[in-house]
Amino acid sequence: MSIRRVMPDIRSEAMEESRYFYGLLGFEEVMNHGWVMTLASPSNPTAQVTFMSHDATAPVVPDMSVEVDDVDAAYAAMQESGAEVVHPLQDEEWGVRRFFVRDPNGRVVNVLSHQ
Repeated sequence: MSIRRVMPDIRSEAMEESRYFYGLLGFEEVMNHGWVMTLASPSNPTAQVTFMSHDATAPVVPDMSVEVDDVDAAYAAMQESGAEVVHPLQDEEWGVRRFFVRDPNGRVVNVLSHQ
């Protein structure tokens, strides 16, 4: 299994202000669904940060996202290890297949692949 990108997920009620602030550092908006917005570096598109007011289909806002090439294999590995799955593996209407798992530090990780 290979990792494609890792990004922090920040709970925010200040989306516009965050877009402006991180824009000063060179980030540009690459996705916005209203409740979730991702900004990326134009020169290094995998350098990203995501802001979320809530999660549309999951019970919590994750602390970070990890995009992998095989989310099904990652899900199987986490289940086999006994890790706490916070949100089950499912296909989302915005084109990702994902699940949430709690890491040893109590942080919630959104593990995903694009469909």
